[in-house]
Amino acid sequence: MLRIAVFVSGGGTNLQALMDAVSDGRIPESEIVLVLSNRKEAYALTRARDRGIPTAVVTAKEYPDKAAFAQALLKETEAANPDIIVLAGFLATVPSEMVQRYEGRILNVHPSLIPSFCGKGFYGLRVHEAVLERGVKVTGATVHLVDEGLDTGPILKQKAVDVRPGDTPESLQRRVMEEAEWVILPEAVAEIARSRKA
Repeated sequence: MLRIAVFVSGGGTNLQALMDAVSDGRIPESEIVLVLSNRKEAYALTRARDRGIPTAVVTAKEYPDKAAFAQALLKETEAANPDIIVLAGFLATVPSEMVQRYEGRILNVHPSLIPSFCGKGFYGLRVHEAVLERGVKVTGATVHLVDEGLDTGPILKQKAVDVRPGDTPESLQRRVMEEAEWVILPEAVAEIARSRKA
């Protein structure tokens, strides 16, 4: 059984895609054992609680420094004993202690085709604004392993999405989520689950 922890900061649409894929068997022999957020008001926590999944909140501002935040994050995560961690719209930097402890076992979904529109300052709607400002014709999403850089880890999956005339950042964001993120994130986790079984 693949034990999955999901880290979230917002609405939790990628979490929803993962929960659906676990329940309908697209991600075989797996369970989500923890949904952790760095924001108390994240709607993703409600989605998790509605499914009976344990939740936790660890906010940086409640700790005196980054080291204390990192320790709290590690403690909550280790209590759930996950095999992998999925960053599904987690808008906090994962501390290096966490990256080292779970080396090769943290996945992130990013709303562009890395190496384009990634790294410092590229998150959420800002990515799609930048895509439209540059006038590119194709964007998409990437699932990659997390290393100590920002969006620099090995790429596991990518899916392209056409930019359409008249797109707004919001319409493009929605299409990238629906056509790419919600597709390749469950696929990447399913591949890990299947490889453990093999």
